[in-house]
Amino acid sequence: MAWWIWVIVGLLLLGAEMAVPGGIVFLFFGAAALVVGLLVAPGLDLPAWGEFALFSVLSVVLLYTLRGPIQRRLKRQDGRAAEIDSLRGETAVLAQNLAPGAEGKAELRGTTWSAHNVGGEPLEAGQACVVERVEGLTLYVRGNR
Repeated sequence: MAWWIWVIVGLLLLGAEMAVPGGIVFLFFGAAALVVGLLVAPGLDLPAWGEFALFSVLSVVLLYTLRGPIQRRLKRQDGRAAEIDSLRGETAVLAQNLAPGAEGKAELRGTTWSAHNVGGEPLEAGQACVVERVEGLTLYVRGNR
């Protein structure tokens, strides 16, 4: 098989990795296809079944040796859940009046958020309030008194 076919297949698989959400799988198949293409390009003379066997072995080895460490590292670096949870206890400033149980807008860290008044007292625009929890893009706030 021509080396450039392996390179194209590898690039397509890497593109699929970026397009498909989830578990980091196509990355290793794409990398294996690129490696086979780079080995075949300078003249490694293998029959077609040998190239496919090399691709298969490389894919499985890369998948089983690197997937776990990469996923653990991404989860550790991502830290989005911890970062959002760290908003608890922060002070947000209301952009509009909020009756008890009502939703509106509040500003926190320079960004406008949806805000839900979980307290029993009405909150006024410009008032500082405490973030009790975050669900998605909604801050659940209570008066700061």
